[in-house]
Amino acid sequence: MKMGRNIAVFLDRDGTICRDVHYMSRSEQFKLLPGVADGVRLLNGLDVKAIAVTNQSGIARGYFTEDDLERIHRRMVYELYKREARLDAVYYCPHHPDDGCDCRKPKIGLLLRAERDFNLDLKSCFVIGDRELDVKTGRNAGCTSILVPGPETEYGIKADYVLPDLYGAARLIEKILQYRTVEVRK
Repeated sequence: MKMGRNIAVFLDRDGTICRDVHYMSRSEQFKLLPGVADGVRLLNGLDVKAIAVTNQSGIARGYFTEDDLERIHRRMVYELYKREARLDAVYYCPHHPDDGCDCRKPKIGLLLRAERDFNLDLKSCFVIGDRELDVKTGRNAGCTSILVPGPETEYGIKADYVLPDLYGAARLIEKILQYRTVEVRK
């Protein structure tokens, strides 16, 4: 029987799970990035929760609706499912950056919601993303941050780790969790 709280890997959507399309508004625009399904499948085998967290201010700006976003997320889940990978949850912030909400990354409201929903130990969790706000989200929540740089990544971001893609990040997490297990047994 598993004791204690759960571990999650929080995955940014645009630029980390899928191609970054400026204000993606249709499910047809969704394209998984290479290695994502393999990385998520690896995480699924590690007894961790794979949770997407994404800012979607296009809703507040009127570029698309929550129904449009739901269709995009259903497509994301389906594309992963076809490749035998799964997300345990998808959390999003629909607010405008000027709204002052607590759920827009780099604030940690989405992670706190997941913490309650999945009985997580945030200090043992990971955040994977392609931007500084993802790294800051991880830092603000006390999680380990992993940067997977893409075309939109700013230079000089100070993440805990930098890996070329989500699969590489998942392999690193596998090693870290193996190490933690060995340390607990000592």
